Amino acid sequence: MTDDCLRLSVWSGPRNVSTALMYSFRQRLDTMVVDEPLYGHYISSAGPGHPGEEEVLRSMDRDGGRVVREVILGPCERPVHFFKNMAHHLPGLDRDFLSNVTNALLIRDPREMLPSLANQLPNPTLRDTGLAEQVEILEFMLQDDGDHVVLDAKELLLDPSGVLRRVCKKLGIPFEETMLSWPAGPKPEDGVWAEHWYENVHASTGFDPYSSRNGPFPERLQPLLEECRPLYERLRGYAIVAGSAR
Repeated sequence: MTDDCLRLSVWSGPRNVSTALMYSFRQRLDTMVVDEPLYGHYISSAGPGHPGEEEVLRSMDRDGGRVVREVILGPCERPVHFFKNMAHHLPGLDRDFLSNVTNALLIRDPREMLPSLANQLPNPTLRDTGLAEQVEILEFMLQDDGDHVVLDAKELLLDPSGVLRRVCKKLGIPFEETMLSWPAGPKPEDGVWAEHWYENVHASTGFDPYSSRNGPFPERLQPLLEECRPLYERLRGYAIVAGSAR
């Protein structure tokens, strides 16, 4: 693109801190945020079984190509446009547009993510995690000589200020203290699916301190965990680490 807008597409997986990160960037005066613009495209092709899917299909554009052209690559209202995207929403789309946005990845250890995901999707598959697509995006990012922004949810929660400072430095934008807190409750930019997924983040006023998951890992999810583990480890190797210069 030839304009000066920073189109930041953060490709997350489900049951991550992606909404909290969106709220963080929403606090910046130079930033507009967009919540999962490709969700309609994904639901229209993924089949039934997702909470609130009927309302999503009624209210969102199902044409992913048009969403890319008119929203993600559309006119900029502010210097920074933050797109909270789910990596598993990509299938069926031409990937060429990735060259016209600044891509970042937000990952979470599948041992912590999968039990939470199974509370919403009783029988999750690798497709539902977005990890394969995140690795694909990583490989695309590594072809570029610029800084690669990969955030791990655990590291972000351990050191929100430090990790966000390094993210902003890599993006070439100033860090703002306002990114560390936000008012509780729903936000106007929330997607229509918020009532099904955002209860915890609506109660928050900042990044919650990290706490490890308690209890045994569900045996029925063990095969999926084994599929996810090497993909996550590939991604984690590039993640910003709390309390370090990396």
